[in-house]
Amino acid sequence: EVHLVESGGGLVQPGGSLRLSCVASGFTFSSYAMSWVRQAPGKGLEWLSAISNGGALTTYADSVKGRFTISRDNAKNTLYLQMNSLKQEDTAVYHCAKYPGSFYHPVSGYNVWGQGTQVTVSS
Repeated sequence: EVHLVESGGGLVQPGGSLRLSCVASGFTFSSYAMSWVRQAPGKGLEWLSAISNGGALTTYADSVKGRFTISRDNAKNTLYLQMNSLKQEDTAVYHCAKYPGSFYHPVSGYNVWGQGTQVTVSS
């Protein structure tokens, strides 16, 4: 059974930084592309970023490009999201998600996601 557990969320001031982690189990992590998505209050899931199975290829939504960095450590079965220059509109529950294959095309093609970690950006 696929299991994705996110951590690292919290309360941060505008302009601050956070690093999210997602530990994966129940599948061969290094064989699958992964992504981060978020859900703000009252809104649907928003795709943010994706990374290929080996980590060589990444892509970002315009809303986070230049501020967020996705990475992975396949030896630790862990996905990361470094978030800098956070804005109030980044407040949401952040989920990691798994694609059915080694690449992330289409970016909306993820099919499993975790319970998420809350990120609140407020002064």
